[in-house]
Amino acid sequence: MARLNAESLTIAHDIIARYPRKKSAVIPLLHLAQEQDGYVTNDAMAHIAELTDVTAAEVIGTCTFYEMFKTHPVGKYVINVCTNISCQLNGGEELLEHLEETLEIRSGSTTADGLFTIEDYECLAACTEAPCMQVNYRYFHRISNDEVDGVIADLRAGKLADTIPGHGVLQRTRQTIPADKLAGIAPPESVTDAPAWMARNEPVLAARAAAEAAAKAAEENSGGDS
Repeated sequence: MARLNAESLTIAHDIIARYPRKKSAVIPLLHLAQEQDGYVTNDAMAHIAELTDVTAAEVIGTCTFYEMFKTHPVGKYVINVCTNISCQLNGGEELLEHLEETLEIRSGSTTADGLFTIEDYECLAACTEAPCMQVNYRYFHRISNDEVDGVIADLRAGKLADTIPGHGVLQRTRQTIPADKLAGIAPPESVTDAPAWMARNEPVLAARAAAEAAAKAAEENSGGDS
């Protein structure tokens, strides 16, 4: 079971530095751990707890709340097939059945070679593109059984490596923020001044309030004269 390695730990410290409270970095660090190992190990969750000054239970609770995080080994390619109402009406369940037959596994299982995991997914938020599936969270819209077979063949041959990395990798280019570009990071309890956006809006709000008061006074005066 792996903790964050030296490279991941350097990235973790950079991520934590972006937040006024370390706890806010828990979800990004879970993604980092999953990128490292393909899933989130127990040791990685314990390590994240140490880095963010929270309990291991809090990290585990966060990790298990989200379906995108896996706490057990999965295939290099995790295939999510939507079977919610729109996809169901447009062949989503048949698509899932076809994948199960093609890969000779049931939904929730991983092929013996460790290459593919299939998941029956509740919704992929692409109802207009049904039937829809994802491979490592990259979308395939209005996909047919024949097209699925082509995707599987291409993945086996390594032809989609440029567009679909191994499970856990969310981005090819990692975000970096120069020190002089960082937002004003400070714990909320130490902030005494109003936010900058409120200060900018104060003249506008004052002018609006004055105009409304003048209009109300004019209306009252007009009513009194009549």
